[in-house]
Amino acid sequence: MSEGTKPPGRAPLVEPVEPPPTRWELPTTGPIDESDIVAVGADLEPGTLLAAYRRGLFPMPFDRRRIAWFSPDPRGVIPLDGLHVSRSLRRSVRRFRFAFDTDFRAVVRSCADPRRPGFWIDRSFVDAYTRLHELGWAHSVEVYDDDDLVGGLYGVRIGGLFAGESMFHRATDASKVALVHLVDWLVDTDATLFDVQWTTPHLESLGALAITRREYLERLAAAVG
Repeated sequence: MSEGTKPPGRAPLVEPVEPPPTRWELPTTGPIDESDIVAVGADLEPGTLLAAYRRGLFPMPFDRRRIAWFSPDPRGVIPLDGLHVSRSLRRSVRRFRFAFDTDFRAVVRSCADPRRPGFWIDRSFVDAYTRLHELGWAHSVEVYDDDDLVGGLYGVRIGGLFAGESMFHRATDASKVALVHLVDWLVDTDATLFDVQWTTPHLESLGALAITRREYLERLAAAVG
């Protein structure tokens, strides 16, 4: 990284570009199996992704050629006034440098590292979310130790919704530091809903909680309306 190319700071909230609408009929409700899948098929075009998030859906690969669309019940969220920041995490926040939207593709590719447990982000997803980023809908937080990218996260912002997709770390607490700066930005820009898809013990330790699908969809309608 050359000097001065990645200044720290929060990304401004700019007006994104609306892509052509999706050609697919996406469900708003439907049968949910034990894996929380409500539909299979469609594509990863920007218009399809945005229509899905506005309906409470998000994609993951189903097989080599098809996409599954998930709508978990219960749904994981982090209250924007409820992030748990320990003393050690506060020290880490002061230690690392951060930036927004300066190397989006590098963050997604780091999250897509096939050596990570539960690897699922393939090239098609990297390309799809990079297109969303170029249109102003997807954002990343980068965390640096000197000039080295050591952590980060990315997700989709639609109005008051931020739908977190994935995060990674190569240094202790680096992904948590990204989360702290993300929540600060969401509060500063009047977001109301931070979706983390499912709760895990790790996310619960940071303040994540599970709400019903019905409650999530009600909050979503208010956030993106």
